[in-house]
Amino acid sequence: MRPEDIDYDRPVTECHSCSDLAAEMAAALASASIVFKDNKAYSQKLVHGAKALYKFSRDQRGRYSAGNEAATFYNSTSYWDEFVWGAAWMYYATGNASYLQLATTPGLAKHAGAFWGGPYYGVLNWDNKLPGAQVLLSRLRLFLSPGYPYEEILKTFHNQTSIFMCSFLPYFTTFNRTRGGMIQLNHGAPQPLQYVVNAAFLATLFSDYMRAADTPGWYCGPHFYSTDTLREFAQTQMDYILGKNPQKMSYVVGFGNHYPKHVHHRGASIPKTKIKYSCKGGWKWRDLKKTNPNTVVGAMVAGPDRHDGFHDVRSNYNYTEPTLAGNAGLVAALVALSGGADMEIDKNTIFSAVPPMFPTPPPPPAPWRP
Repeated sequence: MRPEDIDYDRPVTECHSCSDLAAEMAAALASASIVFKDNKAYSQKLVHGAKALYKFSRDQRGRYSAGNEAATFYNSTSYWDEFVWGAAWMYYATGNASYLQLATTPGLAKHAGAFWGGPYYGVLNWDNKLPGAQVLLSRLRLFLSPGYPYEEILKTFHNQTSIFMCSFLPYFTTFNRTRGGMIQLNHGAPQPLQYVVNAAFLATLFSDYMRAADTPGWYCGPHFYSTDTLREFAQTQMDYILGKNPQKMSYVVGFGNHYPKHVHHRGASIPKTKIKYSCKGGWKWRDLKKTNPNTVVGAMVAGPDRHDGFHDVRSNYNYTEPTLAGNAGLVAALVALSGGADMEIDKNTIFSAVPPMFPTPPPPPAPWRP
């Protein structure tokens, strides 16, 4: 059915132990409170909600998808990454050092998988917030340098961020690339573009952070790479998505002359007439070979397969489904790249709620002597 015509129940599932969902919501509200800080009342309302949600996430432990339908579509493997992610944003939004202590607790980071590799290490997606948290906390180290007792863990986060940034570069074999040049962050599984855009965003952001900190680049093993290398990686991936690929297809609907015309999207595929179709009545539109009657402009679809192949078929969501998760990353990557390398990162605004470290952090303990 068209979204406007839905007349059937859309039941809400109550969740009493969903740490991952609550901490993620806390992160969203906390970061939004910084964006809207000029509207003091609204910003404080957002912070209030974020505090309540983050407390709930810590008190009511559990995965939101355990034993329910969400596991089929957006399964959550753990809530530890959201604990770190949420705590980092809570600190930025409130300046309360207890959140920073939490975000830099080695046990929390260890549970979140911060100190080991694995096939998806460094791949930001709807299930894994750890790469985002590591970039966010690297920012803290680069621009605020809070020192002891946070320095050691922040340095580790910074180093780990540098390592997964190396894995995005074409000189490394952590991730394969298609012949057309798309990085396979999900190792050839379907719907790759949501992971690609997130990596392009983080890479551009980290490049800008290094530039703002007057750091010309970073080491990957013995080799030194300039900050420009990360921006180039992001640009080549975005160029691929926007049409520089073997299909000569723009995977963003409405951009360019050749883009998907059978998008897996009920609002785009069912014509707007006075006829109201039942839930299953709309399937005839799903299965039609005709192009969509409505163009969902700006929507990035799921993407090509591991061989750069793409089937513009409405019923195959692995190619033609646009998602919020993917399009959020698309917008973030485009915004990050659009300013060009000369756009200055504001070192201060994000930390506007963070007070100066006072009292001055104590010096590290003296070396132990027998």
